[in-house]
Order: sequence, then structure tokens, then C-alpha cells
Amino acid sequence: MHERRILHRHKYIFYFATLFVFILDQGTKYLVSSHMIPGQSWDPIPALGWIFSITYTANTGMAFGLFPDAGTFLVLVAFVVIVTILLYYRHLPRGNLWLQISLGMQLGGALGNLADRLRLGHVIDFIDFHFWPVSNIADGCMVFGVLLLAYHLLRDGALTNDG
Repeated sequence: MHERRILHRHKYIFYFATLFVFILDQGTKYLVSSHMIPGQSWDPIPALGWIFSITYTANTGMAFGLFPDAGTFLVLVAFVVIVTILLYYRHLPRGNLWLQISLGMQLGGALGNLADRLRLGHVIDFIDFHFWPVSNIADGCMVFGVLLLAYHLLRDGALTNDG
């Protein structure tokens, strides 16, 4: 009975992670866009300004500035990614908490950037590590979610001939 309750609660972790990432992403983008103008930078921790800033940019492309002005194509890609995540999620065993979280992070991030593209025609980026392209919460969560998923698939032998 106890195991059944845990599995039942894990069912909601995917939805919670998705909603949490989406709200955090959209909330931070709202704060940046309502308090800054495009191109403006701010050093929240002045001593670290040489490595990290908040820089408001409007990205019409995808990660690393690839495919600028490819909005329609990127909206279609986002829909394919979202549908793929939802289909994959349906076939996962419900007991694996980390897989639920990783897929929720990916879905929340994809939905966050898609919302920007549909509403604004571009994605708001603002996390500026000066050695890396400017990104946002959605981007970071999608990358971390993919890494978490890959780790668990490799660990469990799902990507080898052994498993």
C-alpha cells in the first residue's frame, strides 16, 4: 500500500516540474522585460560582473544564435519536441522520480520558449555568462533535463546492449 501511494505521488512530479519551470521562466522573463530595455546589462553582483551579468536580449533564433529569424520553423520544432516528450512520458514507468523531473524540466522549458515565440515573435534571453551565449531559465532547464535523462538512461543500461 505504501509503495502504491509513492507511485501515485510520483505521477504528479512530472506536472509539478513542468509547471514550476514554466512559471519560473516566464516570471523571470517578465521581470527582465518590464525593468530593462533590450541590450541593457546589469551586474547583480558587481564583484562578479566580469563573468556574469543580466543582459536583456531578444533572440529570434535558437540556442547560440543559430538560425536567426527562423520563427515559424522553430515554433514547429517546439511543437514536435513537446509532443515527443508527452508521448515518451506516457510510456515511462511511474516509479522513477528523476526521469519524471528530467522530462518535466524539458517540457517546461520548451513551453516557456514557445510561449515567447508565439506571444512576442522572439525568445527573451538574459542570463549572460560572458564566455557563453546569453540564455534563459527555459534553456538551462532543457539542457539540465536532457543531461539528467541521459545520465539515467546510461546508468540503467537503456542505451547499451547490456540492458
